[in-house]
Amino acid sequence: MLYLFILAILMNIFTYMFYSREVKFGEERYDKTTKKLRDSINLVAGKLAEADYFSLEHNENAQNYFDNSASGGKAILFEKLIPVVTEKLLDLNANPNGNPYTGQDKIGPNKFIINKVKILNHRWIIADYSNGELWGEVLLKYFVNDDESINFEVNQSILYQK
Repeated sequence: MLYLFILAILMNIFTYMFYSREVKFGEERYDKTTKKLRDSINLVAGKLAEADYFSLEHNENAQNYFDNSASGGKAILFEKLIPVVTEKLLDLNANPNGNPYTGQDKIGPNKFIINKVKILNHRWIIADYSNGELWGEVLLKYFVNDDESINFEVNQSILYQK
């Protein structure tokens, strides 16, 4: 009986030590993983902020350009302007000769269309375009008129080699 009692006490001690160290190990692993994830999130957030430096959403000076209420004009909300400008530019892809604001004429059977648009500020847009075989980028000027119509003007276009 005494041996059985001593064996039971030893088993309890070993079991207690095993589970207490397992919990401590799990907590340390959780802390390390959480720290890595926080570092990764901070890194990605920093890269996103760096990438969005040139964008109308984060450029207060460009946003103030559309606030014409101080000079008696009509204020334009940039949050609503961005999708409207993007949509108007992408709607021109339906042209049978391709989007005229790519700065490229139709080459072969495929027309050039704009794929992605980034509004940089109150005056500039950068866009990516392709015809399925060739790709390029274009820098556009855009103007919002008093009647809220939008005009585009090609500033410079580049077509990459195959």
